Amino acid sequence: MRVLIAMMKHETNTFSPVPTNLERFKSWLYCTGQKVIDDLGGTNTPTGAYIDNARKRGCEMVTPIATEAMPSGPVQRDVYEHIVEAILSPLKTQAFDAALLDLHGAMVAEHEPDGEGGLLSRIREVQPDLPIAVTLDLHCNLTKRMVENCTAMIGFKTYPHVDMYDVGDQIAQVLFRALEGRVNPVMAWDNRPVLAQTLRMGSDDAPMAGLQQMTRDLERGGLPAVTFFGGFPMADMTDAGVSAVAVADGDHQTALLACRSLLDSAWESRSEFVYRGRPLEEAVREAGEHTEGPVLLLDHADNVGSGGTADVMAVIREVHRQGLEDVAVGAVWDPVAVQMMRETGLGNSVSIALGGRSEMPSIGRIGEPFSVEGRVVSLTDGIWTVEGPMYTGVRVSTGPTAVLDTGRMRIVVVSYHHEPWDTGIFSNNGIDPARCRYLLLKSRIHYRAGFAPLARATITCDGYGVTTSRYDELTYDQLRRPIYPLDSFPDP
Repeated sequence: MRVLIAMMKHETNTFSPVPTNLERFKSWLYCTGQKVIDDLGGTNTPTGAYIDNARKRGCEMVTPIATEAMPSGPVQRDVYEHIVEAILSPLKTQAFDAALLDLHGAMVAEHEPDGEGGLLSRIREVQPDLPIAVTLDLHCNLTKRMVENCTAMIGFKTYPHVDMYDVGDQIAQVLFRALEGRVNPVMAWDNRPVLAQTLRMGSDDAPMAGLQQMTRDLERGGLPAVTFFGGFPMADMTDAGVSAVAVADGDHQTALLACRSLLDSAWESRSEFVYRGRPLEEAVREAGEHTEGPVLLLDHADNVGSGGTADVMAVIREVHRQGLEDVAVGAVWDPVAVQMMRETGLGNSVSIALGGRSEMPSIGRIGEPFSVEGRVVSLTDGIWTVEGPMYTGVRVSTGPTAVLDTGRMRIVVVSYHHEPWDTGIFSNNGIDPARCRYLLLKSRIHYRAGFAPLARATITCDGYGVTTSRYDELTYDQLRRPIYPLDSFPDP
């Protein structure tokens, strides 16, 4: 049996000024051919699960490409076409029995607002009857074109995404059972006009915890796969928002009823998907009242994992102004500052205008560097392997990396954008996060994978940036309307 295994992943923030070029993919994950199997086999990823399933069945694996970029702006046209053509190329020259695809669901390219739907429809043009299984992120903005051009799909049930292998394994088994004639997968899907905020999608929190429990109950009741998607609100595209998809064994009506039960529940809980913030000064003041750490300070509006620039210094500046001590920051993107610190040398002092290198026209902001003095206490190549529960076993690179110690604050400064979901961002740069009083993290929810076990308290800090939870700062041109909470609906 010949099986194609491929990954194409990007969560596109259409408000982000960070360009999504080929280098962006290559700096995070880009491998082809046998290297896909070598690098991703045994990892906590859908692709790792696909490899295990194919190997277990003695399949011939064709692995043209596996690539993922950190979230950023729209994928450049030539880059999207390069990845898609890499996947299509073997399909054009040989017959396949199945395809196992590791996708995201919120990719927007310069010329294609539905990146995954575009890929899947083009695959079906080449091999119309090819059985295709797809994994998608919990933040997928599901479209009709995605559903109509695959055989079975599933999404992550956890945020942080610690179940990536599990869902890949689940949907691969559905597809192989279908090939053996043991199940007849049929899908139904639907959506609701709710633009949920990412900060309110944590799978341990209401309302997402209850919705994901519903998906598990429906699967235990006999459905092969059921998914509720929170969607990705930073992508200005028609179908952004909450949705659901269910795979049934030959019974479309059962699948449709499952979707609608999930979406009805989400609609009734829609007010719980809205984050309500408070002044930054107040949040930092509360942090100062804690006497034991680590206390986590979340700079969520500048989160790389949603397309942030990671060089907005507003929260860092306020923490410094209020005099908090023993603070570790993960991480500021500033390759120019890293180079300055490398030239300064380990142990030496330097004055830097740190961060603030990105302009953000979508929210009317310009870069505002933070002038700071400190000592260079660490210089590394930024390469390490994740040991925590999310992306376990994956090799990470933050590029040339440095740590600046101001006396009260140690700031990890990176050359490649990185969201701190694993403690390795500190431990691989000479900082023991468990011994810090404060950990200032540019993260929304993924931080929980690595840092929640350490936290004595967690405080959300409302700075600014292109991953803001304030929809009034964003202009949506493509999004379907009306949609909650941008538009008025009767109370539940």
